[in-house]
Amino acid sequence: MPSVSDWKVPTNDQPRPADYGFDLDVAMGAVVGLRATIPEDAFTAQMLGTERAGNGVVIRDSGLVLTIGYLITEAESIWLSPGTGPPVPGHALAYDQETGLGLVQALARLDAPALAIGSSAKARVDDHVVVAGAGGRHRSVAARIVAKQEFAGYWEYVLDEAIFTAPAHPNWGGTAMIGASGELLGIGSLKLEHGRENELEQRREAASGHLNMIVPIDLLSPILDDLLRYGRPNRPPRPWLGLYAAEIEDRIVVIGLAERGPAQRAGLHTGDVVRAIGAEATHSLAGMFRRIWSLGQAGVEIPITLDRDGQTVEQKIVSADRSRFLKAPRLH
Repeated sequence: MPSVSDWKVPTNDQPRPADYGFDLDVAMGAVVGLRATIPEDAFTAQMLGTERAGNGVVIRDSGLVLTIGYLITEAESIWLSPGTGPPVPGHALAYDQETGLGLVQALARLDAPALAIGSSAKARVDDHVVVAGAGGRHRSVAARIVAKQEFAGYWEYVLDEAIFTAPAHPNWGGTAMIGASGELLGIGSLKLEHGRENELEQRREAASGHLNMIVPIDLLSPILDDLLRYGRPNRPPRPWLGLYAAEIEDRIVVIGLAERGPAQRAGLHTGDVVRAIGAEATHSLAGMFRRIWSLGQAGVEIPITLDRDGQTVEQKIVSADRSRFLKAPRLH
């Protein structure tokens, strides 16, 4: 991702205060820059890097910041940069792997207002929104919602109804999606180079550019108290296999394996085609992940049928709790 110091959103894509019925600059002032340093031996270092930069949104006057979790996973240091005032250190409080949301607590006074939380369920396709990054109007995008639909990520991740916006924000991680009332409706997660489904691809082409995938803010409320108390939702962890998969020509193909993860230990190969989980055939990435999760909590044995070089292979994978592979947040 670009750093927050060396780029600006094209002028035509920037939000204009006159177009909104709330104080745009005050709302965008709640978005702060976020930089995290991760140890080189961290589980996620190879895939996500050891220097991560993005955004976060102040949601409480106490300096509680909501962001996208991959920015802070296994972080040994975090710095938050408000629009005014000096950077302050932060502590990674929580990360929820199911929603992808993360929380950071500022460890000194953070010179930024808190942004009120709205209702993403009320947002509609074609609504105009602001996708705000740290740095105000010059680093924010006047966007619209182009789709609300299921999203499946190759890293064993599914959202029942993600929000997609265009044009895309160039420094998307942890951005704030702000609705017509000046309230927080979602947190920026991804930039999609191509649509994941035909309908989404058509909307992407109609928008004449890339899309941002936004995690809906309504996913936060049911888990917020648990995140603040325990650092994760108070529910059994889902079974995790440590395989990266993609839908390729109507097949579910293993495109990578997490090092030391359950699937690698069980002997799965890159290029394996997943035919079934248990007795249930796989037809979609989201369906495969949901089937795995339906079999029990982390530690359950997952029977899987593969096509490997034209041969049918039956495997059993002892699943794991993904969080046990991650370094705990460093205490300050």
